[in-house]
Amino acid sequence: MLNSKNTDKVQEQRLFSSHGQGDSLYNHATRQVKTSVLGVAVLLTLGFSAVELIGGLLSNSLALIGDAGHMATDAASLLFALVANWLAREGADSHHSFGHARIEVLAAFINALIMFVVLGWICYEAIDRLTNPHDVSGGSVMLIATIGLFVNIAVALSLSRDKKNVNTRAALVHVLGDLLGSVAAIISGAVIYFGGPVEVDPILSLLICALVAHAAWGVLKETVPVMLDAVPEGVNFDDVGEAIASIPGVVSVHDLHVWVMSPGYSAITAHLHIDSHQSWPVILEEVRKNVKERFNIDHVALQPEWESTCPLSEKH
Repeated sequence: MLNSKNTDKVQEQRLFSSHGQGDSLYNHATRQVKTSVLGVAVLLTLGFSAVELIGGLLSNSLALIGDAGHMATDAASLLFALVANWLAREGADSHHSFGHARIEVLAAFINALIMFVVLGWICYEAIDRLTNPHDVSGGSVMLIATIGLFVNIAVALSLSRDKKNVNTRAALVHVLGDLLGSVAAIISGAVIYFGGPVEVDPILSLLICALVAHAAWGVLKETVPVMLDAVPEGVNFDDVGEAIASIPGVVSVHDLHVWVMSPGYSAITAHLHIDSHQSWPVILEEVRKNVKERFNIDHVALQPEWESTCPLSEKH
């Protein structure tokens, strides 16, 4: 039997997350990811980061040390992603009428920023080593980096099982960076082992930094618009207004807002000046149908106004 506190919680969730017929299918709760997906990734990434750090210090390889720091940061980011997804599963309530899904967006945004910090440190060290070369144990680097490659492949395969979740994709970006770092370390170790220049170690580190920065920038481009309530990508704000205004019975549209609530879910709110309150049911249905078909937005909240309710400024 539910106690009074649990009963209140259930009633609150029903109140704030339910939708009537014709309303949006979005319930303001994020899609759940399998705990095993991120859990296994955290354990593998954190465990091997320690191995790489020790190996990098012993072999004096910047590629390994940088990748170890990268993997340690990833382990923390993956853990953050796991906690964020757990919190974001909660739907709307009396304190968060739009639900908790943006917690995941915030986590992905922070992960991307952390990545740029790590990349900055690696670039700084790489440039220093180009001007002041260090001896590197190529054989040890190859061995450890090869093991790391297989670990990163296993983690990437685990995360790739859930490509629909933005936070998991952000975590996958980190892991792909680790994978590329392992490849770079293998190449670096091989070149040095067979007598090549030690400068290859920092050079390959810089190359990987550029590749990972591009991926991290993609995560920022996806998360920042959500946090800024930006118009959805691919949707023209003016086209939305014109589409609504073209519905028979709509005199004008004002206070129009179009924004992304969470990745994959957008919303529209607006005030509509209509010719008669009697035509409102038909107008509402047509607007919903129109914006769903043209802009793939089904979360629509509209306020009708007709001559007797419009402000004086709109009567002239």
